[in-house]
Amino acid sequence: MSYLLVHDDREYLRAPGDELQTDLGVLDVPEDVEPGDVLETHLGEEFVVRRLRGPDLFNHFERTGAPMLPRDIGLVVGHTGVAAGDRVLDAGTGTGVLSAYLGRLHADVVTYEVDAEFADVARENMRLAGVDDRVDVRTGDLTEHLDAVAEDGPFDVITLDTGDAPAVVERAPDLLADGGHVAVYSPFVENSRETVQAAREVGLRDVDTFETIQREMDFGERGSRPSTAGVGHTGYLTFARNER
Repeated sequence: MSYLLVHDDREYLRAPGDELQTDLGVLDVPEDVEPGDVLETHLGEEFVVRRLRGPDLFNHFERTGAPMLPRDIGLVVGHTGVAAGDRVLDAGTGTGVLSAYLGRLHADVVTYEVDAEFADVARENMRLAGVDDRVDVRTGDLTEHLDAVAEDGPFDVITLDTGDAPAVVERAPDLLADGGHVAVYSPFVENSRETVQAAREVGLRDVDTFETIQREMDFGERGSRPSTAGVGHTGYLTFARNER
């Protein structure tokens, strides 16, 4: 498990035994470090140790692309009911934020990433999140391993963030436990439509797609209104359930 090292408005994610090097000095994180401890660099600058929380993963993981946002992850958890002890099959690992969130819920995750370098980064991120014993990052295209994966099943939840998600959804009845859920994220509505069609064709139930939109509020002297900065849309989430 890693911890946040905080100095004023600076935050660094480090695991016990790691070294932190900044312009404020160098410090070695003790193996027995605890939240609330105060560590000093060799220049005498103090860092407070803080326990890692879910949103910190999004803020501090090394990124290999645009990770799924916390609001999307919340919808995945809420609509699938993924919980401790569940087995999750994931594809499109990327930075690994979703896999790390699920691992911190004490689900056991097998996740596939086609890019070998991205997979290496994700493995290190799992170590930092303290879930490398629950998240198995595999290099490869899930669609090429579906027969072998099916023999390892059934899975309670499937989460997909890939362009070929419909091909995996077609095999969902072979991969999912009875009552298990599939959740597919896509930035494009065309891919979501193909996913919905695939889910219906193989007999999945409760097939629903949602656009995820969130607006931050601005509170000023003149009044209050949704912020005009940024884009509230992130993508589309499709959910379905396997009922045998």
